[in-house]
Amino acid sequence: MAGSNTGTIFQITTWGESHGKGVGVVVDGCPSGLPLSEEDIQIYLNRRKPGQSKYTTPRTEADRVEILSGVFEGHTTGTPISMIVRNENQHSKDYSDIARCYRPGHADYCFDAKYGFRDYRGGGRSSARETIGRVAAGAIAAKLLKEMGISILTYTKSIGPVTIDPCHFDATQISQNPVAMPDAHAAKEAQTFLDCCIAQQDSSGGIIECVITGVPAGIGDPVFDKLDASLAKAIFSIGAVKGFEIGDGFAAATARGSENNDSFVPQENAPLTKATNHAGGILGGISDGSPIVFRAAVKPTPSIAQLQHTVNADGEAVDINIRGRHDPVVVPRAVVVVEAMAAITILDLMLRNTTAKLDHLKKIYE
Repeated sequence: MAGSNTGTIFQITTWGESHGKGVGVVVDGCPSGLPLSEEDIQIYLNRRKPGQSKYTTPRTEADRVEILSGVFEGHTTGTPISMIVRNENQHSKDYSDIARCYRPGHADYCFDAKYGFRDYRGGGRSSARETIGRVAAGAIAAKLLKEMGISILTYTKSIGPVTIDPCHFDATQISQNPVAMPDAHAAKEAQTFLDCCIAQQDSSGGIIECVITGVPAGIGDPVFDKLDASLAKAIFSIGAVKGFEIGDGFAAATARGSENNDSFVPQENAPLTKATNHAGGILGGISDGSPIVFRAAVKPTPSIAQLQHTVNADGEAVDINIRGRHDPVVVPRAVVVVEAMAAITILDLMLRNTTAKLDHLKKIYE
């Protein structure tokens, strides 16, 4: 299968299926000398693992990561870092009834159309469990970015009709509620809404917001490899994401130039700053030094317990009830996946940027 790897210098390749022996990732291009342990990775994986609340799938996986290569005496060696998370709680029989049916909202039909064959046990490669490899790689990327003073804050902005209030923003709340919202009041409203969805055997989508601070001006390229385009591709590669916007996003379409332009403000003995940040920290595909702000729209979980109409592999109309263990909303667990893909993208472009100026090369090799 093509398309299971991404990155130019900091490269990752994910592998495995949701009901196979395990899932994992190979990370290449990580510099040597970075202190790294399995616990560094586990902190991130714990944020996406299942079974943490009634709003996530009850599939009970420890999701314990094992580092197989690329780390010696607690530091990266500069060689490929291979990591595995073993699947321990598969219920493949839950999917036997739909082996020849195309589930609404899933990629079943598309896999058959492309390959003439598919792994129907939980979706195989198209399962959200594939994102474990992304999160493990993202944990490494985030740690490298931290060494350069770059931090990433990611959270649930909305679930269904419930949206956080910027006046009540409290980052400490993100880890204190099961929906990863930085607004305690909105979090309670979202949980009430999700309880209603569960009672109706339905699901919900939402919006994830990501804020990246500390990225210097000058990262990204002006044509095909724009920073915002690269972020969009990375975030859209997450299975449940159906929309992406940066800065004011679609709201910019209804604004006037005088409203949307960000005025530059002179700074004495410091880089330029902007009075506003409607552009979301990127101009012409290149970072401008302001916080990078983007949002991802996540669709409702397609696996719902309601009776649904579909067809089977013979083209016959059938009704199905999807069994198995599924999230009524994937947004809270997807927060760390979005964060991981953002970290991987930013780091790769920063490593590529070392060749942008002769001065950069001189500093490396002087």
